[in-house]
Formats: sequence, C-alpha cells, structure tokens
Amino acid sequence: MIGHTDNTIEIDAPIGFVWDQTNDVRAWPELFSEYAKVEVLTESDDSVTFRLTMHPDEQDRVWSWVSERTWDRDTWTVRARRVETGPFEFMNITWVYEELGPDRTRMRWVQDFHMKPGAPVDTPGMTDRINANSAIQMSLIKEKVERRRRRAVGFHDVPSNTRRGGDLRTLVSPATCGSSSGFCGAVRLAPGEGVSEHYHPYSEEYLFVATGTLRVDLDGEPLTVGAEHALLIPRNVRHRLTNIGGDDALAVFQLSPLAPRPELGHVDTEPYPEKVGT
Repeated sequence: MIGHTDNTIEIDAPIGFVWDQTNDVRAWPELFSEYAKVEVLTESDDSVTFRLTMHPDEQDRVWSWVSERTWDRDTWTVRARRVETGPFEFMNITWVYEELGPDRTRMRWVQDFHMKPGAPVDTPGMTDRINANSAIQMSLIKEKVERRRRRAVGFHDVPSNTRRGGDLRTLVSPATCGSSSGFCGAVRLAPGEGVSEHYHPYSEEYLFVATGTLRVDLDGEPLTVGAEHALLIPRNVRHRLTNIGGDDALAVFQLSPLAPRPELGHVDTEPYPEKVGT
C-alpha cells in the first residue's frame, strides 16, 4: 500500500508572493512550527538540496534528513524528494499553486510515500499523521503570509540601492508585501547629490518631496519642486533628481503599473554616478 495525502489551502495574497514566501527554504524555521534549522547544501537557479532539522519530539529525539527540491515557476509547480529517506522507503512531494484571483492563491501539497518494514509508524499511520500536520502547518503559513502583506515597512528595513545615486529604498513592493499593481519607496539625497537620468517605459511615477528642495529635469527641462509638493512623471519621460538645497532632501516615489519584469522597469540614459573611494 502506497501512502498518499492531498491537502489544500487558500491564501489571500498574490500567487507570486505566496510562491516566494513558501519556497525560501532558508526561512522555513520562521514559517513552519516544526522546523528548527535549515542548512543549504547545494543550489542552482531551479533546485536546492538542503538538510532539514526538526525540533525535538515528545521523546526528545531530533529528526534530520536531506531533501532535494526543484521548481518550475512557469507552471507554479515544485517537486521534492527525500535524499536521506530515514524510516521511509521513499517520499515524493509535489506542491502546486493556482491563481484564484489577483489577491488569492490556492496552495496544494501532494505526498506519496511508503514506510520501511520495522519503521516506528506504518504507512496508514503516517498518512494520518501527515494529513493532521499538513492542516496545522498550512493554517500557520496562511496566517503568516497574509500578515506579512499588512506589515509596516521602515526605511531601514530594506536594502539601500545607491547605484543611481542617493540612498534609495523600495519599501512596498511585490517582494516585501505582495503588491500587484505598483510599488513605492523613498530616496534620501544629501546637498548636491542626485539620481542619474532614466525613464520608465511601463509606469507613471508619482513623486512627493517630503523635505528639502529638488531640481527635477524632465526631458532636459529643469523644474524646482519644494517640500510638500508632488509631481507626475509620465511614462517614457527622461528624469533626473538633484538636491539643490542646503539640507538633506527626502522624496517619496510610487510607480504604477508594474513592468512585466523588474529589469524592464527602468531604462538608464546616462552612466551611474561615480562613488567616492571607488
């Protein structure tokens, strides 16, 4: 008899966000309640082999094994198998994601396995255990993923991007909160500092100067934008930001809609500024 389980749950988040959050194996100890440690052994663009260690069980035993996962984002499918099978003769796992709407995703876990003779639990018993635990873990994941969409993101919670100049941070995005129609962030500029010229072929940009005074060059035409003023930067309009005031400037930006791929969102039209000390 082959053990077989099939469990699903619906999560109120875009499919790409659910995919990224649940397939980051390094973060599984924060996502699952049963895992204490993950050690990545090898990885490539579409696979990872890792050692998974559980929290001690009721008898204070610690279970650990090596698994391999491969994925195909085009079909929203992940396949996994235990490399170190332990009490299993084999354990094969398939995760499938289905987009139910812009902000709703069905996640499905299918497991096929068989226990070794003499294992602590037989195949029917393990089937019951996996079904019960899958329901618990899926509910936890749903709660955590949905909560992550509603968190406030601070300026220093995300990495700084200084390639085009200034200290630019993307705060609300598909990666941080699962936004599906745009993203926003902020850039801090010291006096005289600027952001090099570029344009957005897919998105409008909405710029709000919170503090300081900026010169915004739009297709080469300068415009002064003072504190507590906003500006629309249309698609395909080349723009450059420069802090022309005597104090630091902070500007908030939002872009919408999203480009088909992040690398298509910005087109640079001049070299990145040189960094001091490089």
